Amino acid sequence: MATETTPIPVEETEVETTSPWNVVVHNDPVNLMSYVTMVFRRVFGYSTERAQKHMLEVHEQGRSVLWTGEREKAEHYVQQLHAHLLLATLERAGE
Repeated sequence: MATETTPIPVEETEVETTSPWNVVVHNDPVNLMSYVTMVFRRVFGYSTERAQKHMLEVHEQGRSVLWTGEREKAEHYVQQLHAHLLLATLERAGE
């Protein structure tokens, strides 16, 4: 049985990995605001003021874009946030 494969053009792969990606944290009813602030400081190295700004944005607007950049690093940040039990997603910047 022969299987057919269709090659993916290099341009599509390059766009997916080199175009900017957002790390987004979403509001949840479980974690305390002080805990969320601490996680932002620990994972991203943010100052207390910057971490609190993002925490309040999540609390009031339901989400906050914490970081934008290369996909591989963005995926790493999302995994770190998940390890701290925060609801985080990855989305292509500009969408």
